[in-house]
Amino acid sequence: MDNFGSVLLIIEDRVLSVNIKKQITELGRYEVFADTDLAAGLKSLEQKGCDLAVIQRELVKDDTAGTVARIRELDPDCLLVVLFDKKDRAAEKEMSKLGVYAFLESAENPDKLAFILEKGISRRVLLASNRKMYLGLEESNRALEKQNMLLVRRVEEATTNLSRLYEDLRSTYLRTIKVLAQAIDARDHYTHSHSENVARFVVEIANYMKLPAKDIEMLRQACELHDLGKIGIGDSILLKVSELTPDEWEEIRKHPVIGARILEPLTFLDGVVELVRQHHEHYDGSGYPDGRKGSDILLGARIIHIADAYEAMRSARSYRKKPLFKEEAILEIKRNSGTQFDPKIVDVFLKVVDSL
Repeated sequence: MDNFGSVLLIIEDRVLSVNIKKQITELGRYEVFADTDLAAGLKSLEQKGCDLAVIQRELVKDDTAGTVARIRELDPDCLLVVLFDKKDRAAEKEMSKLGVYAFLESAENPDKLAFILEKGISRRVLLASNRKMYLGLEESNRALEKQNMLLVRRVEEATTNLSRLYEDLRSTYLRTIKVLAQAIDARDHYTHSHSENVARFVVEIANYMKLPAKDIEMLRQACELHDLGKIGIGDSILLKVSELTPDEWEEIRKHPVIGARILEPLTFLDGVVELVRQHHEHYDGSGYPDGRKGSDILLGARIIHIADAYEAMRSARSYRKKPLFKEEAILEIKRNSGTQFDPKIVDVFLKVVDSL
């Protein structure tokens, strides 16, 4: 059977190291390396690499920040798990701020170890994929710079080519922005394809309402880009499994504005910009970022909001491992008709939901 991933143990207690290595090996999915001191462990990481490192707390107690920084320098996607003799919530809280992924106790049951390994290495794969997407984005930006230089030369040569060059540039900009939006969804496997699903729901509702084809295309583009602003929100908030603090909620609520600001320079997306900014406004005025209400919210933004909420409820998330059943999600939409959602759009949603 092929290895699912590799694990590096840096544990001073040899008996404990052997015991944990045995537990991991018995899972039959991981390649395991073991060292008994920090220097040797970091050397192994540099030479062999690993997906996840389990380090005994005593080995990093004096300089946790320095150790995390060194591991990030050797492998920015390697996840760090710290092994405690006994529970220490205060230390865990501080280490989490430094970037430690998870914590184990030496007497922890094997099931928790297996869970942390599986989820951690799955996340490692996503992080690597996300990094690859960003590299693709950088490549797109370089291509964009070349397009700009080409534009200058061709305008000087003949203004008759301006229209075609503008369309080339527009297409390059749009592709670049879409790569960026896809990178946002890819940061967390729970939200993979979220924007595509929201677009599918919105188009279904808009078609039923017989909106013009031009407006429907604008809505589809806005759906693809509606969470673009989350590029400005840290993973520690976006991927947090526990309840968000008030300050963290304030950060989350900034993403419509951040997304709109990123898109504002692209004049060919004028209509899309406001849809992105308003897609979390509530019908009763309790939404964000501007507290708009009723018809003061763009019709398209009201449609995106209900589709976004329904798709989120029907998907697993980092803070909610099990998605709501279809009937539960529909009931939640009904309960919030007239408050969070436009009642007229709720009526249309209920007529088309079976096709979603």
